Amino acid sequence: MGGRVRKVEKGVLGGGSGGLLGGSDCGSLNVPAGPVFYPTEEEFKDTLKYIYKIRPEAEPYGICKIVPPASWKPPFALDMDSFTFGTKTQSIHQLQARCAPCDPKTFRLEYNQFLEEHCGKKAKKRIVFEGQDLDLCKLFNAVKRFGGYDNVAKMKKWGDVFRFIRPGMKISACSKHVLAQLYLEHLIDYEEYYCRLNKGKGKSGKRGLNGSKKCEPLVEASGFKRRRKNKEGDRIEIQKIEDKEHDQICEQCKSGFHGDVMLLCDRCDKGWHTYCLSPPLKTIPSGNWRVAERVKKKWFGSTATSWVQVEKKFWEIVDGSVGEVEVMYGSDLDTSACGSGFPRQIDQRPPSVDIDVWNEYCGSPWNLNNLPRLQGSMLRTVHQNIAGVMVPWLYLGMIFSAFCWHFEDHCFYSMNYHHWGEPKCWYSVPGNEADAFEKVMRDSLPDLFEAQPDLLFQLVTMLNPSVLIEKGVPVYSIIQEPGNFVITFPRSYHGGFNLGLNCAEAVNFAPADWLPHGGFGAELYRLYHRVPVLSHEELLCVVAKSEFDNGVSPYLKEELLRIYNNERTWRERLWKNGITRSSRMTPRVQPDYVGTEEDPMCIICQQLLYLSAVSCNCRPSTFVCLEHWEHLCECKPIKLRLQYRHTLAELTGLLHEADKFYSVEAAEDSHLKRTASSEKQAVLTKKVKGGHVTHLQLAEEWILRSCKILDHPYSSQAYVSAIEEAEQFLWGGSEMDLVREMHTSLVQARKWAKSVRNCVSKLKTWSKKSDLEKVQMNHVNELLKFDTPPCNEPRHIQLKEYKEEADMLIQEINSALALWSEFSLDDLEILYMKAVDLPIHTMETEQLNLKLSAVKVWVDNVRNCFCQKVHSSVQMDMLYKLQAEILGKQLQLPEADRLNDLIRQVESCRSRCIQILKDLDSLKEIEQFLGEWDDFTVNVPELELLRNYYSDTITWMSRFDHVLMNVQEREDQRNLVDELTCIQKDGLLLKIRVDELPRVELELNKARCRVKALEALHGEMSMDFVQQLMSEATILQIEKEKIFVDMSQRLAGAVCWEEKAQELFATKAPMSEFDDILRASEEIGIIPPSLPEVKLALSTAKQWLSKCKPFLLQGSSSFPVSDSCLQVGVLKELVLESEDLKVYLEECSLLEKVLKKVSEWEQEASSLLQDAENLWLVHIVGEGTASSLKPRLEHHVHSIENAVAAGVSLDLKLNMVPKLQDACSMLKWCIRIICFSSVVPTHKEVEMMLDDADNLPGTYKSSALWISLFDGLQWLRKSIHILDPNNHWQFEVSDVKKHILLSEDLHISFPLIVGCLRDAVQNHNLWLKQVLLFLGLSLGDRSWDLLLQLKEHGTLNAFNCVELQKVLLEFEKAQKWKERCVELVKPSIGEENPPLNILTQLKNALERSLEIFNYHETGESINLCLCCIKATEDLDLLTCSICKDSFHVQCTNTLLEDAVSFVCQYCDFVNSAKIPHGGCSMLRSGKKPIALNGLKVLLCDANDLCLRTEEWEILDQIVAKAHDSNARAMEIVNSALSYTSQDLDVVKQKLCIALKATNVSGISDDEADLKFELALARNSWKIRADKFLRSSEKPSLKQIQHHLHEGLVMKIPPEDYFTEKLTEIRDLGSRWADTAKQVSADGGVLGLDRVFALIYEGESLPVSCEKELKLLKDRSMLYCICRRPSGQRAMIACDKCDEWYHFDCVKISSAPKFYICPACNPCPGEDTPPSVAAAQDRCSAEEPHTPLRRSELRRNSSKKIGAEMEIEMEMEMEMNKKEMDYSKFETLLWKQRKPFRRAARKRSQLESLSPFFYVQDK
Repeated sequence: MGGRVRKVEKGVLGGGSGGLLGGSDCGSLNVPAGPVFYPTEEEFKDTLKYIYKIRPEAEPYGICKIVPPASWKPPFALDMDSFTFGTKTQSIHQLQARCAPCDPKTFRLEYNQFLEEHCGKKAKKRIVFEGQDLDLCKLFNAVKRFGGYDNVAKMKKWGDVFRFIRPGMKISACSKHVLAQLYLEHLIDYEEYYCRLNKGKGKSGKRGLNGSKKCEPLVEASGFKRRRKNKEGDRIEIQKIEDKEHDQICEQCKSGFHGDVMLLCDRCDKGWHTYCLSPPLKTIPSGNWRVAERVKKKWFGSTATSWVQVEKKFWEIVDGSVGEVEVMYGSDLDTSACGSGFPRQIDQRPPSVDIDVWNEYCGSPWNLNNLPRLQGSMLRTVHQNIAGVMVPWLYLGMIFSAFCWHFEDHCFYSMNYHHWGEPKCWYSVPGNEADAFEKVMRDSLPDLFEAQPDLLFQLVTMLNPSVLIEKGVPVYSIIQEPGNFVITFPRSYHGGFNLGLNCAEAVNFAPADWLPHGGFGAELYRLYHRVPVLSHEELLCVVAKSEFDNGVSPYLKEELLRIYNNERTWRERLWKNGITRSSRMTPRVQPDYVGTEEDPMCIICQQLLYLSAVSCNCRPSTFVCLEHWEHLCECKPIKLRLQYRHTLAELTGLLHEADKFYSVEAAEDSHLKRTASSEKQAVLTKKVKGGHVTHLQLAEEWILRSCKILDHPYSSQAYVSAIEEAEQFLWGGSEMDLVREMHTSLVQARKWAKSVRNCVSKLKTWSKKSDLEKVQMNHVNELLKFDTPPCNEPRHIQLKEYKEEADMLIQEINSALALWSEFSLDDLEILYMKAVDLPIHTMETEQLNLKLSAVKVWVDNVRNCFCQKVHSSVQMDMLYKLQAEILGKQLQLPEADRLNDLIRQVESCRSRCIQILKDLDSLKEIEQFLGEWDDFTVNVPELELLRNYYSDTITWMSRFDHVLMNVQEREDQRNLVDELTCIQKDGLLLKIRVDELPRVELELNKARCRVKALEALHGEMSMDFVQQLMSEATILQIEKEKIFVDMSQRLAGAVCWEEKAQELFATKAPMSEFDDILRASEEIGIIPPSLPEVKLALSTAKQWLSKCKPFLLQGSSSFPVSDSCLQVGVLKELVLESEDLKVYLEECSLLEKVLKKVSEWEQEASSLLQDAENLWLVHIVGEGTASSLKPRLEHHVHSIENAVAAGVSLDLKLNMVPKLQDACSMLKWCIRIICFSSVVPTHKEVEMMLDDADNLPGTYKSSALWISLFDGLQWLRKSIHILDPNNHWQFEVSDVKKHILLSEDLHISFPLIVGCLRDAVQNHNLWLKQVLLFLGLSLGDRSWDLLLQLKEHGTLNAFNCVELQKVLLEFEKAQKWKERCVELVKPSIGEENPPLNILTQLKNALERSLEIFNYHETGESINLCLCCIKATEDLDLLTCSICKDSFHVQCTNTLLEDAVSFVCQYCDFVNSAKIPHGGCSMLRSGKKPIALNGLKVLLCDANDLCLRTEEWEILDQIVAKAHDSNARAMEIVNSALSYTSQDLDVVKQKLCIALKATNVSGISDDEADLKFELALARNSWKIRADKFLRSSEKPSLKQIQHHLHEGLVMKIPPEDYFTEKLTEIRDLGSRWADTAKQVSADGGVLGLDRVFALIYEGESLPVSCEKELKLLKDRSMLYCICRRPSGQRAMIACDKCDEWYHFDCVKISSAPKFYICPACNPCPGEDTPPSVAAAQDRCSAEEPHTPLRRSELRRNSSKKIGAEMEIEMEMEMEMNKKEMDYSKFETLLWKQRKPFRRAARKRSQLESLSPFFYVQDK
């Protein structure tokens, strides 16, 4: 049932026997269940609206559960495989009765560290108390539990401490004293240190866990809006340092040591020591380890666990009866950092989630990421993403992980969604019982509350619900399962725990009804001095300025009124106490959002100071709220300053904004009636010397003084004093508006007067010599723009005189600028100097200065050109520029003529230069021309170019003359060559021709010759080079120079040495003589021609000796072993080389003897090789030859092996040795081949012999013996390959026969192999005969089995042939065709049916489809079931009441009793107004249709087969029948698409026939199906349109427009009947709606009769316009004696009848204290308060009368209405074109008329809210 609430029975968290508390007496808490709601799909669309709807029923429980509709299933957006999160260790046993936050496991370590670092000593190993070891940690925790040492000593709690550490033992006075002394001795210093360490640390906020060690710090929100810090922030820093030193840190003891016993969680990768677990583990368990699963198994094993057991065990742990239990809880995970379980647009979509589903849930209002910012939520204006409030928090809990008793920050609502996992158990106390809950908590845990009064804010305390119930506090429970929402209401205390591993997400939200609770929450923060999450006052003000709906107004008004009264009270109190200084706070940059900037914070109560604050100059950065102003500093109140953001008048304006639909007086009235206060508002007064004075009196006096100040001459002190005095009034209400206006005037006047004085002062003190700037004329005009000066400043007249003088000068300058050419330069300079002497700066002066400066610059430039004395110092372009500028100056200047003369000289010079540059042959002519223009000061480019050419030529000539000086005596001849070469190149580049170039070349050749001679003297040159050099010197006539004389002497010595060397070569002298002549060559200095030859002969002899040394020392002890293998070839080469030596040596004869010995061994080896060659020529013929050859081969192998041994003993590398070894290996291979002739070798043996043959030397592979044996081996390998059945396909039978014949040509025979080959040929021939028999059969006789048999036999026995390839090809084609056929027509999953049967059924279905068309064409009904096509006599049939066709009862799932009203699924589908998502495919009963195109392709491919299958014949018939059925169906579809008439039965009947036939056929055609779907969609659209036209319930205008848009998408023609009708209705409704909106906003201009006529017309429309009708009906509500709408005019209510009247209608200008209308008190003065009587006297001149009824006005209209009324009635009749029943008008009129109530009521006073009254001026 949608939207109803289901209350679960008492004793259950979920209601059944498997519930947490149901059905079990043991351990049941007997907690009543909270309500559960099941919203409908429609209710579920608007979240806040639905919560507002259920709030009256759910809020008394403080909690409720919402089960979404079944269709709402959001995907889980987090990837749990990669998701990691931080956890907190939660000590469950400490949630209720817990010790101080000291862990027993780490206490000893921390205590020892404290003693060593702070006390310089070590802890004692044992401390004995009462004969037993004293646990210091337990003692410390016990004392902390009772508030510390001071509190325990003061309250005498040592007995309780004793019971805590030694339960059950007897307590004595002595033991208590000893215990106190032990604490003082060992722990008092540590307590002080511990308190200092934790002092100032931020207490945990909404989700903090006291005493829990957090694995990861919580990130503090930006600013101070969300201060939720980790209590162990310092320890976290230490942990970060430890993380750098150790790979893994234990989450329990925070130590990284003992990594070998560290246990890692497989899910979160966090570690625990095995001894730190609870209970400790001795060894690391094998396999994956997950904490949550392991803990649950520890407590309950692997069996199923009920919720009752889990809850019982949880509270046993909390009560402390089980022992110490710690679990982990991944709580308060910020989804902005770790990710949300709900889809978000910023997150990556998982591939498994559809994009439409993802987008749908991203924007869902139930998505917790969207909830705080929904329309209607007060948090929409919050700018910050506050974690947990604006941004959801994620919770991953395990069994027993708990969330302790608390209510939400600022008393927000909260919503929690359970994503997955085990359920959550919730407990709740309603908000109206919060005080009782807190009282029970304080009574149950007094010590904790005494130590921490704000304990309930810390979310660290859990109390058993049974205790609360016993104390009379109502508690309710909820079991939240996956997919459920849980909502907690404002100030509802709630807590709970997890029943196992689960994931949930939560966020706060704040609808309008939260606002009063938010104010209460803000006061709690103030009371407990806690920092709020956000400023409640700022939120109210921002909401009031924004747009909100009607439901927000009453709650917003109440809260705004509360803060207004509070602000007004405290501001007035500050004023009374002497704080008169005030100023506005800095305005917000973004005032439309909450939290964009940080507000100051009260140092006392930690509240955010948005509206107001108090400050003092002695502490500029310190602020307090108005309530704590006395605690700011020691200064007197007069020095304090009130800072405010809004005046009281502005706050009143916010109240007006909040009251959009009712007057402020009504809100004030309801409030004042509740207070029942009849006393007057106390007037704000202050005690002065002469008595008392009111705030308003002081303000009036100040205004009078300020007016006088404005009239008197300006006095700065008076103005400052008045402005400062006004600060005490500016913060006030609307009664201070005049003060604020006067204050603004004073500030502006003071600013103006100061500016005037400064300006006049500057004008007077300014002079040319001073550095002061002139006063700008714009500034003077700005000060003098007022017709009436802001104040009486006498210097205003002086400033006017200065301005008049400046205006006159401006006129003169403008005149000079306009007539520029008529003024001389001197006149302009005089005028400018006059402007310079003026102390006011004008823009015209700047213009004059610019023009005058430009002329002066031009003249200076021209004069500068004439003053130049240096040639070419004046640029030619400058002259032309000056000539062009004179034309724009419009002045006659003498410098212009001189400039023109100079330009003419420049032109003359340029023409001469151009002529000379064309012919540069004469250097003297150029020199003469340049002399003439040497003093010309203008820089002519051509003249400068000519000068450069001349200068280059002169410079070159001087360089050459300088080089020729002492050229013969220079030692740096190489530099001389470089210089002359450079001179020669530069001379060729000269533009002017010179005659010295040939001489340069001659001197260059001489210098080069000298360089060569120097090189020869300093180095060794060949004798030929020296001779050639002397010849060159002779040609250049420099041979007598000293250098060449020395060179000739060296040449003579070289010739003598050459003759002696030739003599040594001729006689083949010993090596000593060659050494002597070689030493003589070093003293010559020239290289003779034979010197290289002498060196070569000597080095060759030495090299030959070194090569011979190994051979000459062979066999001796000095011969090294590593050099024993010497080359014979090297020996022979050395003997040959000795013959070519030119030096005589004795070693040559010794080497010849060694060579002779080697030659003898080589002859013997050659003989053996020759014998082997003879054996290679032997031909093996038959088995006899082979057997006789084998012994010969073996004997020769023995001889060769002996020769090889002898050759090796020579210690030489003999080439014959490898040849003998090759011959030996070859002979051995031949012996093994000969052995194969008598056995059948394996394939492996043959391959091995072939591999060995490849490794044999190629020298003997051409011999007859090797060829004979190798050919036989290859034939043998191929034979074995042929006989393998797997290789038959590689050979044809002819190849096998040829191979057999080849055996006869072999020189070696293999008789066994030949027999096997002949048997294989015979088997092949037998298979060929079978193939020929198959091919001789007809197509009909060729079966699939015969083809399969041929294929299998051929694969085994047949060689490669055409027949085998054809059989395999045909088999493959037939097999693939059958596979395609099976794939195309295969049955549904789980159904087994051969393809032949399926094709037969398909053919029958097509025949049935054609019968359907035929039956309906003849008008006959079908008596066979369309679903299963069975005869009627077999089963019972039902007949469709529409189409009259028959269907089996079992096929339709319909009872026989319903046969009369039975409608088949086809008729139901065609007559449906909405087509299902699957279209007509929904009617196919789960069977997928077969594509017609696929059948066609399959049939075409069957023609290529070599046989005819049964499937082919049936397939041919199916395709033909499918074409016929498809054509019949398309004929009906085309007819339906072109149909545009009103009657839909014709189209429905035809479409139903086509639908039946198409579905029965089982064949689909894509193109036809698309067209069919379009026809069905159009038919459905027309049915819905017909329903709109015929339905009694009017469609909305939006529905009509949406339906027309759908028709446009379907391309329904405009001439269609339904399109035309809907268009007509839409246009009619739109016109009326526009008229209604205009009338509803006209403020009562249109007559009420015409309004009612318009309402009647709207109700008569065929379309629903409820919104516009409501506006018109609201418009028809009448008030007052004028019987008009409320409008925007001020109104007042009668204290007796509560009827409302306009001020101007009852002739009053302001609201009296009491008001009784004339209808209630026609005789004023009787029992009427004086004030009311006076008010009645004021308005007695014209007493209002109650108006006549509308019907009476109508009856008397003919008598009283004049010509104007008749015209109005005619217009009314034109507007109402239809006939209207006037009785209906009267009914509407009196329904809307508000009756007068005459019940006497005493009206409350309104004086306290008088600032809020709004009275319209007459």
